[in-house]
Amino acid sequence: MSFSSRRRRARLAELSAQPQTEVITPQPVIVETPASSWRSGMGLVATRALQALAILAFVAVLFYGMSFLSTLIIPILLALIIASALRPVLLKLQSWGMKPMGATWVTLIGAIVLVGALITAIVNAVRHQWPLLAESASEGIAQLQKMLEDLPWTITNEQIEAAKETIVGFLTSSSFGSSALAGVSATGTFLTGLFLMFVVLFFFMKDGPKIWEFLLRPFHGENYARARRVGDKTVHTLGEYVRGTSMVAAIDAIGIGIGLAVLQVPLALPLAVIVFLLAFIPLIGATLAGALAALVALVDGGVWPALIVVAIVIVVNQLEGNYLQPKIMGKSLSLHPLVILLALTAGTIIGGVLGAVLSVPVAAVGWGILSVWDGPALPAEFVREKKHTAV
Repeated sequence: MSFSSRRRRARLAELSAQPQTEVITPQPVIVETPASSWRSGMGLVATRALQALAILAFVAVLFYGMSFLSTLIIPILLALIIASALRPVLLKLQSWGMKPMGATWVTLIGAIVLVGALITAIVNAVRHQWPLLAESASEGIAQLQKMLEDLPWTITNEQIEAAKETIVGFLTSSSFGSSALAGVSATGTFLTGLFLMFVVLFFFMKDGPKIWEFLLRPFHGENYARARRVGDKTVHTLGEYVRGTSMVAAIDAIGIGIGLAVLQVPLALPLAVIVFLLAFIPLIGATLAGALAALVALVDGGVWPALIVVAIVIVVNQLEGNYLQPKIMGKSLSLHPLVILLALTAGTIIGGVLGAVLSVPVAAVGWGILSVWDGPALPAEFVREKKHTAV
């Protein structure tokens, strides 16, 4: 045996003779830290409150910035609404073989001529009757004031006079009939906005899908599909809203106008025009027009004709809310009356009469976007209807 082998064996014997030590694996030390106050119940409430404040601050800054760009934003928004309403006509002309440029010009000029002729006919028919209508409304308020003197609650003369001055001033002002453009204060700004609206409207009608596709270039995959759904739903909702509201307003005006004519209430034509115009302010427009018609009937025929006019207005409003709007506009545009009221209030505070007119279609678009957020028929998760199972 060699010397190296004897040395290796001796070393092994030496190691085996030594006592074996137990290897102890160190255990992890768990240090209990105090729970964070932000993870408690009040902490979660505070977190949500801070998030809500951040969102409100962002919205406030957004609206504040938009107020400086109203001359740009309002024409673009109006052009989008009008283009959405005219899109079926444009597509129909293109399906007949007309090129996009020709179809755009025919549709745009036809709409301008039709609306211009309608406005001219209405103005020529009723322009000499506005002072008489204002006088009748003032007399009706005075008679109503006398009738309310015996009520158990008190209505002061100051309140009646304030309401009278508001109505008379509104009817006799030159801004009546053009108050939807209240956001444009100066003639130069109005002409600039009007010209910009027609230019943007032309390009929206001619190249609307191409413009939207250009804006969607940064999106891919599911985000692109969602953006496409949002664009299609927005155009569909705005178009259906404008066309449906116009039809409902025309039916309301014809129905109430016929009732006033049958009762031989004077100023039936201007009252019917007011019904048509105010019908574009949902929920409260027809009520205001009906109240004005009742005041005129009160002056001319007394209490009973005025009550009959109120009944006619109620019947027409019920037919509109329960039958006409669901049939004409469809369920996709149905908003709860509370949502409409809140949207009207917010729109009026932000944009006056124009805000009141645009607030409901904007709210309808917002709901339409949420309804297709996760799929063509799949709303966003937080607005989906929950299915409750019986226990």
